[in-house]
Amino acid sequence: MSVISTIAQPLRTLWFAQGQRTQGKLHVRDAIDIKRTMSLVWLCLMPAALFGMFNLGWQAQATLTEGAASPALWQLGVFNQLTGGLTPDTGVIGLFFYGASFFLPIYLTALLVNLAWELVFAKSRGEALHEGFFVTATLFTLVLPATMPLWLVAMGISFGVVVGKEIFGGLGCNFLNPALAGLAFLYFAYPEQTAGVGVWTAVDGHSGATALTALLSDKDAFDNTLWYQVFSDAAWWDAFLGFIPGAIGETSTLAILIGGGILLLTRLASWRIVAGVLLGTVATATLFNAIGSANNPLFQMPWTWHLVTGGFALGMMFMATDPVTASYTDKGKWAYGGLIGAMAVMIRVVNPGQPEGMMLAILFANLWAPLFDYFVAQSNIKRRLKRHAL
Repeated sequence: MSVISTIAQPLRTLWFAQGQRTQGKLHVRDAIDIKRTMSLVWLCLMPAALFGMFNLGWQAQATLTEGAASPALWQLGVFNQLTGGLTPDTGVIGLFFYGASFFLPIYLTALLVNLAWELVFAKSRGEALHEGFFVTATLFTLVLPATMPLWLVAMGISFGVVVGKEIFGGLGCNFLNPALAGLAFLYFAYPEQTAGVGVWTAVDGHSGATALTALLSDKDAFDNTLWYQVFSDAAWWDAFLGFIPGAIGETSTLAILIGGGILLLTRLASWRIVAGVLLGTVATATLFNAIGSANNPLFQMPWTWHLVTGGFALGMMFMATDPVTASYTDKGKWAYGGLIGAMAVMIRVVNPGQPEGMMLAILFANLWAPLFDYFVAQSNIKRRLKRHAL
């Protein structure tokens, strides 16, 4: 198989069915394959990606309104030539293309580097190239700040694909989510570029904080606030809709839930994992609310705020439900999801130096997923042996 045909295969099969058909007597015939699965997941990520591009422009325009200087960044060369630059009067379409000026370079870098590594390993193993690199590159792009240097994008996706996936056998054999593995590498190796204060708004020389960081410094943010009272808070609705600084595709909980809901309806994502994450979050957040703290306002943070801040929603709907790295058994999925929800809240609250806990919680749960399945299988074996012994 030539290099050109190896690259062209997943692109061609996105639009055309395979020419080969199974023959003989079969027990199962199913139209769902890797191509359709990855294509649908990619499409479900588009609401978050499209809103993220608009929000990048909207946040930048807001800083200009506050008196910030007009940005002079290399990503905006084409945008400035076509529109004359970002102004307080730039419309919705202009704001969208402003954000696309940052999103597309990062996405194309992640996609091409990911494709290059997939091609290397596919050729070395004599295997076909699968469409999974589309989803991995998209997820990795959505969890990055818009100001991430492209060389760091290449390094992060390389680490995630090679170390988190390919060295364990490739698609279906990895035990860590490759997009999160790449993000974790950047998070600890280059913290200023990945989670620094000034990386979340795509303008030149502007400093701003994410919602989690801002809430951490506000000791009066949740005084006597109950979980159901946040629905009358305009700031909570801004966070739910996505009009807050943050990573490219993590800000709009609504857009993420739309795409994630389609995954649940098509059963490509497990509702048990999502429900387990929610239950773990509610239980742990409620426990911290009851304990309280005079110095750490996140102890009083209701679970409803955890849901709409940071990468919680994207992690719950798209990362935690990754069928390769999650538990396979039904009971194991409940335990796996519950562990993620509990760990995410615990990391956010107990370790305020790292207020974003969803990434670390999912990677930690990835390590426990096989153990959950093992314990469930052993329990079933013991129960059946006991039943037959009677």
